Amino acid sequence: MSSQSVNKQRIQSIDVLRGIIMLIMAIDHVRDFFHLSSVSPTDMANTTPALFFTRWITHFCAPTFVFLSGISANLAGSRRSPGEFSAFLIERGLWLIFVEVVLITLAISANPFYNFIILQVIWAIGISMIILGLFNRLPVKVIGLIGLLLFFGHNLFDLPGLSNPATDSAATKVLFTARAAIIPLGDSHFIFCLYAILPWTSVMLLGYAFGALYRSGYDAILRRRQLRYAGLITLGIFVILRAFNIYGDPSPWAVQRNTLFTIMSFLNTTKYPCSLLYLCMTLGVAMLLLSYFEKIQNKLTGIFNVYGKVPFFYYVPHFYIIRILSIIFLLAWGYTSKDLITPKSPIWFRPPTFGYSLPVVYLIWLAVIASLYFPCRWFGKYKQTHKQWWLNYL
Repeated sequence: MSSQSVNKQRIQSIDVLRGIIMLIMAIDHVRDFFHLSSVSPTDMANTTPALFFTRWITHFCAPTFVFLSGISANLAGSRRSPGEFSAFLIERGLWLIFVEVVLITLAISANPFYNFIILQVIWAIGISMIILGLFNRLPVKVIGLIGLLLFFGHNLFDLPGLSNPATDSAATKVLFTARAAIIPLGDSHFIFCLYAILPWTSVMLLGYAFGALYRSGYDAILRRRQLRYAGLITLGIFVILRAFNIYGDPSPWAVQRNTLFTIMSFLNTTKYPCSLLYLCMTLGVAMLLLSYFEKIQNKLTGIFNVYGKVPFFYYVPHFYIIRILSIIFLLAWGYTSKDLITPKSPIWFRPPTFGYSLPVVYLIWLAVIASLYFPCRWFGKYKQTHKQWWLNYL
């Protein structure tokens, strides 16, 4: 087998899980632009179970995506010298930040003047890759230990006296406590930071440490067992800490008007900034699924695999498809240029009176992901059989 073919080998369980979360993620993005509702999906007083779980299921996407990025980074490092690997991570991190600021911000806001720059998961991955690029010469166990310390320790900022949203510096917000933090860049331009860096970097570093389980020669049965135990322990930590509201989430759960809503409150962990319990809840499931998917191969996993092989190629276009469709539907409804900008909203072409019910949102979601199946399959085959340098960045 040639060295090139070895380099092009992929791990199916990783691609399958990544494909699943990429498809689920699109539900939330379609809902953002097509759902007619003034109710927050996580507001226990007003939400519905259908709306809550439509939002809740997408909570698994960002942590799993960042975790798998860390695993993939470890595998990429096995094919490069330490210096080459460090340069690759830093360059790729800078590229992802550029994509977030320029391409994704434009797709979401539809504002060519970039008055509102939005920093989300691609930004978090980019910054985390740069940090990993600076740490990559350290032993994997040390990188994993740093990840664990950040993972379990970042919610210390929730303790009284350690953080105050009204007085925190911009650096503190961006590094640790960003709760949809708005940072001014003058009178008419702002940064909207949804993803605090270091909590997400902890997930990247832990994923990098877990990547050692996928190195060539590692026993597959042992790997599946370790992933299964790690997933169960992580979920156990979530259940125990959450049950007693001890530590790990600034928003405690509470008994609600019935059993279902009480369960919803229990599951309603904090994403902005991502709490320890949010990460334990989502990554525990991700580890179990990684173990499970190593033994499963059928037509359905084959479909997921198509998307999971080319996450970047899927991610950027899916935003533009959703956004273009939303504008077309908007114009078809009879909205005009006067509806271009909604007062006090940084998002263009998104009047609050436009939208559909949840069933229609799901139909639009199915249409969006279906439209990308064949392009993703084509690009996956192209990437598998070609070795141009730029393919490493897509």
